[in-house]
Amino acid sequence: MAIAIRDVREHELDSVLALNNAAGPTILALDSTRIRWFFDNADYFRIADVDGHVAGFLIAMRETSDHESPNFRWFRERFAAFVYIDRIVIAKPYRGLGLGRVFYADATSYAEVRVPVLSCEVFLEPRDDVSVLFHGTYGFQEVGQQIMPGLGKRVSLLAKNLPSFDFVRTTYLEGTTGQLPNQPWLAERRRAAQNSPLRAAGGI
Repeated sequence: MAIAIRDVREHELDSVLALNNAAGPTILALDSTRIRWFFDNADYFRIADVDGHVAGFLIAMRETSDHESPNFRWFRERFAAFVYIDRIVIAKPYRGLGLGRVFYADATSYAEVRVPVLSCEVFLEPRDDVSVLFHGTYGFQEVGQQIMPGLGKRVSLLAKNLPSFDFVRTTYLEGTTGQLPNQPWLAERRRAAQNSPLRAAGGI
């Protein structure tokens, strides 16, 4: 089985949308307009390609996004710089293979050279114990709870400190070049719409 984590392609959006809407009650449904918005605006939008099939995806946003999610906005009110994991979905035939941890390792690699915090939420109503356990063992800590407006369900807001960012900030972002090395794995995702210019890392 060949697995690749890579940026989503436009022709795969229908597959991603179908996968999202078949995921169950802990993943909010999307429509074609919203999945297109993510394609145009998300800072991180990658799929797991397993032998040519879309086996899962993860979408994440920087703090400068215009994302309307009330959970994203909760973090933006409290953190100067962060990456917010909006959703991760793994197709049923591929669950239990560790793709969730592969995605989170990749998202952490993306985040830790840009921001000091990786954030997300998990549902407490209905309680998603698999997700709660997964995030707890991956180093996330609860930093708050809220009832999602319009949905009436309680979520746990989680954050994970990324200590590697201090090294990156002092060595590169505050150094003589003021930027990361020009390497493919450090490049930003190409997308049709660009957010407003990113604030200096760490909110400085």
